[in-house]
Amino acid sequence: MTADRRDPVCGMTGVLERYGRWFCSEGCAAEYARRSGAPARPSLWRSLRDPWVWVPASMAALAFAGLWWPAVKPVSDIYRGYLRVVWIPLLAGLVLGGLIDHFVPREYITRLLTGPRKRVIGRATVLGFLASTCSHGCLALSLELYRKGASTPAVAAFLLASPWASMALTFILLSLFGVKGLLIIAASLGIAFATGLIFQRVLAPRGLIEVNPHTTEVPEGFSIRADVARRLQGYRLTRAGLAEDVRGVVAGMIPLGRMVLGWVQFGLILSALAGGLVPHGVFERWLGPTPLGLLATLLIASIIEVCSEGTAPMAFELYRHTGALGNAFAMLMGGVVTDYTELGAVWRAIGRRTVLWILLVTLPMVALVGLLLNVL
Repeated sequence: MTADRRDPVCGMTGVLERYGRWFCSEGCAAEYARRSGAPARPSLWRSLRDPWVWVPASMAALAFAGLWWPAVKPVSDIYRGYLRVVWIPLLAGLVLGGLIDHFVPREYITRLLTGPRKRVIGRATVLGFLASTCSHGCLALSLELYRKGASTPAVAAFLLASPWASMALTFILLSLFGVKGLLIIAASLGIAFATGLIFQRVLAPRGLIEVNPHTTEVPEGFSIRADVARRLQGYRLTRAGLAEDVRGVVAGMIPLGRMVLGWVQFGLILSALAGGLVPHGVFERWLGPTPLGLLATLLIASIIEVCSEGTAPMAFELYRHTGALGNAFAMLMGGVVTDYTELGAVWRAIGRRTVLWILLVTLPMVALVGLLLNVL
């Protein structure tokens, strides 16, 4: 076993030993196994730790616990209500994520994220949204794009847009908040784009952020449109080909689910506990639609390190008690901006100036948008 504890996929400090290497998460270990063809070493304990196993089992247990344990019935009822709302959107988001993973080549993303133009930031924001992964899950892809030459501003926009407004989160937010969920999505994408643009137009020309040393010239003559046309021309809809596509989509869903499902379950449990045990007056008094309540919400979001899919139910529980849409936005987005796992990886792979400017540029925008949403 190697003494080097650096994750070979994302560059973070490893905490899990797999295949003779150290990894920061099971997701990165699975990605390493996929790339290198390392043989899997299944065990009962590892199988039980798989979110695709323990999350559905724990969901069923918690949803019906109130039927045989009266003391937890209030929490169980609230949890079951959330589950009815969330499971279809979550599944739809995972399927879309699998489709994108299987059918969209990574070369396209790399091609679109290189260059100094403003459109690069727009592309990074949109592609980060389409990446459909949480803040922890997008690290490997973001840092790989950086190693392939994507500009630091584009990586920042991609990194923020991916966890802030992923496909899975889009469906969950719309199911919980209804039309108001669109405001959260629009504000999230707007902040991601604005951050990337500030990095590109203000900070980079003044040398205030790190320059990507891996930047190379984009190959001449490469056309995404031509490549798509070539792939479509060579594609044949057959039973064997369809079966292969299904397997590819499922293969993309599995690691995405491992990155997301546990956080969703954690968020649902916290929300059910808050709804069933915390008095309504506590929310109104400390986390109401006031500047102080917004700051308190940002502080809580900074302490609780949960990805966006997990904080969506928590944000809705806060909104249900207080009616403060801006505080819900701050709960959902503030935790992502201050995610110390993500920031630590960026610090190590790109540099400390990029991390510090992400905090200095993004957090004030989150607070401002939260204040505006509270007065709407």
